[in-house]
Amino acid sequence: MLADMEQRDERTGHGGSRFSLGIVISLPPALGRRIGRLRSGFGDPFADFESPHITLVSGAARGPWSEARRHAQRVAAAADAFTVRLHGTASFRPASEVVYLKIAQGAEACRALHAQLCDGPLEHQVAFDYHPHLTVAHDAPAEGMERALHELADFDVEFLVDRIGLFTTDHDGYWTLTEELALGTDGREL
Repeated sequence: MLADMEQRDERTGHGGSRFSLGIVISLPPALGRRIGRLRSGFGDPFADFESPHITLVSGAARGPWSEARRHAQRVAAAADAFTVRLHGTASFRPASEVVYLKIAQGAEACRALHAQLCDGPLEHQVAFDYHPHLTVAHDAPAEGMERALHELADFDVEFLVDRIGLFTTDHDGYWTLTEELALGTDGREL
């Protein structure tokens, strides 16, 4: 859960980020550490620069930051907590060098949050349609990509999503957790 996520700057890798705003679902700490170790073991060059997460929005604010922040707070306050179950693997290859864990439960809730967050002053700036997933290998060597795909094929875990994290980037591409937004509340931090 995001409450346990270390609030620090994170390098996005390869010299920065093209996004100025991110909204994500973080993993419970033990699961996040486990996935991080797996990513490193598969040779993922981003493993040391970003905490494992499920992206809801990677993009920018269309207007003032304060409006984007208030919009994200309203969306979170109106959303209910939900369970995510990660089960099995898939890949975006050849379109993108990513192997990921599939979201067997909770994908619709992720899609709904994504749509609601993008229905306002937030802009999702990714070349592909939104597909909720948890990356386990990104731009790793071919052998690492294949290992991730096959070794995690039976992976199965679930966790409660009761908050989302609002991140910003600076001009050097460091991600900073700006605010945790509890789901189903008045948008106040717990």
